[in-house]
Amino acid sequence: MNKGDLVEAVTKVVGKKKLAQETVGCVLDTMTEALKKGESVTLIGFGTFKVMKRSARTGRNPQTGKPIKIKAKKVPKFTAGKKLKEAVAKK
Repeated sequence: MNKGDLVEAVTKVVGKKKLAQETVGCVLDTMTEALKKGESVTLIGFGTFKVMKRSARTGRNPQTGKPIKIKAKKVPKFTAGKKLKEAVAKK
């Protein structure tokens, strides 16, 4: 499922595609802004999005094999909630 598919699913509930696009866009923008501030976003039963710090490290250039320095950076992380894990595990 991509963003367009999600908008289509929301359109079926709210009835108007423009409203669905605005709603999905607003939710994603709000979550992005919270993560940019370093806050976590918890959706009970679905999961938690948070920002993790990845420390600097040495890697290798896959073409040459030479060591390269990889800078420290912040990355988003998602941890699935209990209900989501159970729903995915059911067949």
